[in-house]
Amino acid sequence: METKDFPQKFWIYLAAASLIGAGYVDFPLIAYHFEKAFVVSDDWIPVFYAVAMGVDALAALIFGYLFDRIGFSILIMAAFISTFFAPLVFLGGFYLSLIGMILWGVGMGAQESIMRAAIAEMVSANRRASAYGIFNAGYGLFWFLGSVVMGILYDLSLPVLITFSVVTQLASVPIFFLVKKGGK
Repeated sequence: METKDFPQKFWIYLAAASLIGAGYVDFPLIAYHFEKAFVVSDDWIPVFYAVAMGVDALAALIFGYLFDRIGFSILIMAAFISTFFAPLVFLGGFYLSLIGMILWGVGMGAQESIMRAAIAEMVSANRRASAYGIFNAGYGLFWFLGSVVMGILYDLSLPVLITFSVVTQLASVPIFFLVKKGGK
């Protein structure tokens, strides 16, 4: 696959998105924590997930609308807001964990909608399919690697896991600003 036709902005964007993927905790680890730490009863775990998925759907619609109106800035805002789910879900009780799941859903909505939509503005139409493939492969690889790291960290130190999640995601924000500065 030839990659020389992709603008530098695409590769920088992929790096930022990969940081979000690496720092985004999968729900199975969150659910495991809820049960193990007795944060919520087994009956409430699927309810928390359902709430997050409802927020995900609503956030995707809202962020899509805002992305069409104000552009890339909404992605930066969504990345920043959702970054703070980890301390809430891993350190909070019932209500703080629920707020954390709402933020987690906000992040999922952004990732499933506007994170990919931004690629269309960076790559010419004749290279978009390849760009989406490369993006999804890179993003998925870093999500997997981050999940492995966080799975290991969960058994070693919850504060280190939270720090890894938050810092890794926050590191994407200045990189996203670099992409935005490069123009549409």
